[in-house]
Amino acid sequence: MAISLNELKQLVTSQKERIPSLYGQVDFSKTPQRFAGGEADRTQLPRRMAKKFRGQLLADKERVERARAYTMLGDTVADAYAALMPQYGFKRLIDMLKQACDQGVKSVENPPQELIDFIGSMENVPAWLDPDLMEEGARISRNQMANLTPFAIRGAFIATFMNKYSGLPMALTGALSSESAVQRVNETASFFTTATLPGALRRYGVGFKAAAMVRLMHSMVRFNLLTRSEKWNVDVFGIPIPQVDQMPAGTIPAFLAAFSAMSRKKKRFTREERAIVELCRYQSFLLGLPEELLPATPKEIVDVMMAYSGTLRDGYDDETCGALVRATMAAYRPKDKSLKSRLYNETEKRFSKVFFNRVFLSNGNRSLAKKMNVQASPIDYLFFGLASAYVLPQVLATKVAQRIPILDDMVDKILIDKINRLLVEYGHPEFTTDASNYRQ
Repeated sequence: MAISLNELKQLVTSQKERIPSLYGQVDFSKTPQRFAGGEADRTQLPRRMAKKFRGQLLADKERVERARAYTMLGDTVADAYAALMPQYGFKRLIDMLKQACDQGVKSVENPPQELIDFIGSMENVPAWLDPDLMEEGARISRNQMANLTPFAIRGAFIATFMNKYSGLPMALTGALSSESAVQRVNETASFFTTATLPGALRRYGVGFKAAAMVRLMHSMVRFNLLTRSEKWNVDVFGIPIPQVDQMPAGTIPAFLAAFSAMSRKKKRFTREERAIVELCRYQSFLLGLPEELLPATPKEIVDVMMAYSGTLRDGYDDETCGALVRATMAAYRPKDKSLKSRLYNETEKRFSKVFFNRVFLSNGNRSLAKKMNVQASPIDYLFFGLASAYVLPQVLATKVAQRIPILDDMVDKILIDKINRLLVEYGHPEFTTDASNYRQ
């Protein structure tokens, strides 16, 4: 169950006392500039949606206050562990976490209480989880992860650069080079693809470990930005990578399913949609998101996303967002320069442009696409059409085969093999961050 507003506010302010080395200088009574709670404020919510939904949002004072609180909430257990960096060192923290994930926290010699709490929070399976439904969601999702995601991941990734308030941490971690951009795109693809493998999110699964590493990486970013960077202004940007900023990326499939369900007469999820939502909810739970940000019904999911977009101040700047987009679009992702790899890279970039415009820009939003330099040209649409003619028949045929018992297991083995080959192509994810990048 969601905690009360007072409990949420206490949790936010308690970060100062619980992790003073990280949050001791933060004034949690101040509302950062990034939070847009006024009627005249321009937000990340598209204009046509703002006209329809924002008035209702602002009228719900408690909902607005909850959104304000989540803007300043980090990851209390992972942050406490990351704050041990001066004592244990960067590498030792990573090694202990990996060992705890692989062999259990008891296998670690003299584990710090912060590591015990971190792993314990992930081992504490939420009462709402239906493990069988979650595994079904993973099985269904393997189709898109194997066939569509390799072409669309760059487009989904640049969607996180539409706002300077949420995008600045990525810029300050050194992701402005093509090499760093490749690493971040492939790490993102690797995590969400890994999560769809059988048993990946179970206690000793590869997805469980990957989620722990992602959480530590985010907490290290918070530690470095709040304690070492002269560019991070809490009064403007709030807490780096607050938990609420991770919700959109982690729940894109759930949000799309919810939006689709809300357009239907009964406004309910199908069995397949509920399974996909369950997968999104649990992988996001492992990433540290609180239950309130992981609702289960179509309306609740849409409401949570609207509250986030409707209180995140609109802010695109070329120095932050534009540089991130350019680095990501310029990145060469394949491991070799063979003709086949070069053709794939060019096709994937152009496919991602169109995919981004169609999925993430309301009504095309040509002005923002132009600002981001990702407006889709006729050549882009040509490549998109050719790639779609290759990808969509595979997706549709696989979807049909997954519903036929005699074919399901055979198709699933093919998808698993394909996903494992993709993970090799994505490379071994580091899920780390270099502190030297944060200094002025």
